[in-house]
Parts: sequence; structure tokens; C-alpha cells
Amino acid sequence: MTTFEILLQQIGLFVIYILAGVTLVRTKVLNRETLEPISKFVIKMALPVMIFINIIDGVNKEILTGSWSILLIAAGFYAVMFLVSFGMTKFFHLSENCAGICQAMMLFGNIGFMAVPVISSVFPGNGILYVSVFMVFDQLMLWTLGVKLTTPTGSGGFELKKLINPATVAILIGMLLMLTGVRIPALLDTGLQKIGATASPLAMIYIGGIFAELPLKKYLKELSLYGIVLVRMLLAPLLMFFVLGFFLVSAEIRLAMALITGMPTMTAVVMMANASGMDGEYALGGVFITTLCGIVTLPCICWLLCY
Repeated sequence: MTTFEILLQQIGLFVIYILAGVTLVRTKVLNRETLEPISKFVIKMALPVMIFINIIDGVNKEILTGSWSILLIAAGFYAVMFLVSFGMTKFFHLSENCAGICQAMMLFGNIGFMAVPVISSVFPGNGILYVSVFMVFDQLMLWTLGVKLTTPTGSGGFELKKLINPATVAILIGMLLMLTGVRIPALLDTGLQKIGATASPLAMIYIGGIFAELPLKKYLKELSLYGIVLVRMLLAPLLMFFVLGFFLVSAEIRLAMALITGMPTMTAVVMMANASGMDGEYALGGVFITTLCGIVTLPCICWLLCY
């Protein structure tokens, strides 16, 4: 299969999972309350396990040594996108309550739920490492700048302990075992693979369930959300790919970084906005519009860059 066909297959699976979530909520099998345990299981167990098992099974020291450029790429991406997102809030004349959320939606893509399965499928050898290294910087920014952007002015800030979460712990332990050459028992490896394989379908079912209860018409008319799609999900990936062409970066890393930066908005932004008393519905609308558009934009970006 070509890279484009693999990506198209992954997007097709996401659509099936999302529709399953919508169906389960519409038929009253699930509701907002019963969806929350699914989200917690994915974030605290399935996703970290998937990251961990892919690192120890698919990465070696040589590959890791050559991947530190990804940290620099991530730093540059967030610096540029922060400035661009600030300009967008002024362009769309967003209220103070929505401006910070809009910036957070521009900055943080759905790396855990979507990028991990997509990149690890498109690049079965090194893909999970690219995502994991990028995710280290992403988590740092999410729990520092992300907290600031989704918190009302003067009502809290960054807490160092928030950097210690199941995903970052999984990355650190996985890299430690990989560097030391320690192998886990085959039976445990198989068991963890099965648990990790549930992360993507359950995450998409959760997102579909949330979408089923949204007032769709309200967000379909919100122009600022389409601005995020245009800038973050179309222009940024293309610019990322072409700019990296001027540096000593492999074609595989260039394409992986382009796809990662083109991901829809991270669902954690909704949770953070709700927890701080900001406009969580606007954030949820952003996740809905960007995820819906991502079904089209991600294959388009891949096709443009591969052919």
C-alpha cells in the first residue's frame, strides 16, 4: 500500500468509529455521563500503553539519535503558530473569553487520539518515535502555555505536577527501556499491544458521542473555526514540509511533521476550558469542525506532498 492509501484507510476507520459513537448516543446506549469513563480509560491507560509498546518494539538507539531535530522543529512550530494565532484572534475580533481558546485550538492538535495511530501506520518503523519526541514538547507547551490560554486572567496558572501524566511517563519509561536494551516478557508485550490497540477506536467513539449532542448549526456558521482549518490544517502542514526541505531533514520526517501539524484540534482543550469556567462549548465546536474537516484535509495534504 502507498502512504496515501494507508492514510486514507486510517481516516476511513476514524469515520466508522465516530459514526458508531453518534449511533450509540442517539440510541441512548451511551450518554454524556457514561462517555466520561471511556475518555479516562483512553487517556490514562490505552493511549500511554500504545505509546509505550510502540517505542520499545519499534525504535532503536540509532533512530533516536537522529531524531533530536524534531524537538527543534516542534519549538519553531509552536513559536510561529503562537504569533499567527494571536493575529487571528484580532482578525476575527474574538471576545476575551474565546480568544485564548482559539489560540489553544490553533496550537494543539489531536496528537494522542489521531496522530499516534496515523503516523505509526504510515511509518511503521519510525513513526511512533517521531510522534513521541514531538509529543514531549507538545505536552510541555500544553501544560504551560495551554493552561494559561484556557484560564481566565488572574485565576491560576501552570503547575509543574501537570507535566507528570500517563502519556509523558509512558514516553520516558519506553525510551529508558529502549536505550538500555531491556526487554519485557513476550506475554506481557502481547497483552499491552491488545490494550493499546483499543486507544484509537475508543477515542473516536467518545468524540462521536460528544458530537451527537452538539447544536451543530451554531458552529457550522462560526467563521473563526474555519480560519483554524485554513491556517492550522492546510497552510501550516504545507509550509512545514517545504521549509524543512531547506534543512538536513529526511523526507520521512518532513512528511511526518507535516501530517502531525495538520491534525484537528486536541480534545483536551475542551476539558481545560470547561474546568476553568471558560467557553467550553466554543472549544467543543472547534473540535467538531476541525475533526470533520480533517477527514478531508489530511488525505489532501498527504496526496499533495506524496505525488
